[in-house]
Amino acid sequence: MSGSNLSETANSVPPEAGADQVLGLTIYDLPKPEQVMAEAVRRTRMGRLKMLGLFLICAAPVLASYFTYYVIRPEGRRNFGELIEPQRALPDAAALDLTGVPRQLRELKGQWLLISVGSADCRESCIQQLYFQRQLREGLGKDKERLDRVWLINDSKNPPSELMPGLKDATLLRVAPDVLASWLVPSSGHAIEEHLYLVDPHGNWMMRFPANLELTGAGKAKRDLERLMRASSSWDEPGR
Repeated sequence: MSGSNLSETANSVPPEAGADQVLGLTIYDLPKPEQVMAEAVRRTRMGRLKMLGLFLICAAPVLASYFTYYVIRPEGRRNFGELIEPQRALPDAAALDLTGVPRQLRELKGQWLLISVGSADCRESCIQQLYFQRQLREGLGKDKERLDRVWLINDSKNPPSELMPGLKDATLLRVAPDVLASWLVPSSGHAIEEHLYLVDPHGNWMMRFPANLELTGAGKAKRDLERLMRASSSWDEPGR
């Protein structure tokens, strides 16, 4: 019995202070080069996906409005104006206002534009064109501030003074005929002066109304404009 107690006592004695002890070490392996590259590729891919998602969120209202107007059309509905495909951007070209001050056509971006083209020596058909242009804008009611009337004059003549009061809210610019011909194209068998042209706020010519508009046609053109104003109301605001 005594031997057993001594043995237990000896086994329970703690190691002396200062005695060497074995330390436990944990060894971590360095990552392999292919693992580092794979992680870098993964992070780059995730970053690009996040940027793409952000872009789609920002562009969604614009894309939805165009999709609604161009693709989802009620059965039996037809546009009165002819859609231009592909659309044509405002040319990077110079113009002059009636006082001779230089302007750039691309300054017109930021608003819907209803454009008339012709000589400043405005005769009966030209006067009717400008009249319908004005009435179409006024007919939009509260949305009229989102659409500008533009008369692009293709010669050096001066408009008749009696027309000017009705053009006070319009933009009048002189533009070289070759610049206009390279951008706006009339329908087959007609002249460039016979149409009204619609340009969206991004500066793209996207619709051409039939030549020599009359009262019945003007009503149909107004419906086209109203639908476009509704379709773009989520992203388009008045003023540049």
